Amino acid sequence: MDQTKPITRERITATESAIRCYIRRTPILTTDSSDFGLSPGALTFKLEMLQHSGSFKARGAFANLLLRKTPASGVVAASGGNHGAAVAFAAHRLGVPATIFVPEITSPAKIELIRQCGANLVIAGSLYADALAASEAHIEKTGAMAIHAFDQVETLLGQGTVGLELEEDAPEIDTLLVAVGGGGLIGGITAWYEGRIRIVAVEPESAPTLHAALAAGRPVDAPAGGIAADSLAPRRVGELMFAIARTNVTEAVLVTDDAIRQAQEALWSRLRVVAEPGGAAAFAALLSGRYRPSRGERVAVLICGANTTGVRFDG
Repeated sequence: MDQTKPITRERITATESAIRCYIRRTPILTTDSSDFGLSPGALTFKLEMLQHSGSFKARGAFANLLLRKTPASGVVAASGGNHGAAVAFAAHRLGVPATIFVPEITSPAKIELIRQCGANLVIAGSLYADALAASEAHIEKTGAMAIHAFDQVETLLGQGTVGLELEEDAPEIDTLLVAVGGGGLIGGITAWYEGRIRIVAVEPESAPTLHAALAAGRPVDAPAGGIAADSLAPRRVGELMFAIARTNVTEAVLVTDDAIRQAQEALWSRLRVVAEPGGAAAFAALLSGRYRPSRGERVAVLICGANTTGVRFDG
């Protein structure tokens, strides 16, 4: 696809048609916010952690593999874990060789998932930026095709299909809370909605990539730490998503690591939903009061990943 063209609803719709038979249409769950001790009001969860490979990333991975021409040398991805697992899954499904670079902070659950899919796994450096640099050197050497986790047109088009599904299944919502790392997910979703609902970006205080970009007026380096560092802590947000987010994201809020842990615990104890830290971050904004809905506001929260070893089944 032409990288110079915008991420549009029409292209997202076409991408959904292309990837439909390879992904799951994940369900929504509607409850009342009073179930969590909050002021009463409709609350909808989009359960994208039920997607193949345990996160929304499978959408962008399949979009890249199906909409671009793959060389014989295969594909390469740098990832904190979820993108790598998704590319490994999609590549295995389509019979394409894949090499995945991850940093040392990647959780064991995500490393094991990548290995199960048969990809060549390389652990490189302590942070996502280190893994990305190593992947770029590998691409120069082998000619393999890079599948960027968030700054790639096809990636955003794939992630935008989350918005398409949500609008069809929950057309009544006023507001959607979305966790932000590099921004591929919120970039695709905001491109789909085109300002028709409020989109609230949620980031960990220790990895404020979008906050830093909005303050500077462009993507800039930001801290990359915290409990969700393996999914929400790239060095900076993508150029493609920033062009969309700066005009379509209604509000951006920060949450603490403690709030994220509390959100994980609440999702499990009240709904029996398992979410990794990055997957629970958006709900943390609502639960902690960093985002306070107006009376009657119909809120949706995207639970975007579940690749964690934090739940034990003892009998």
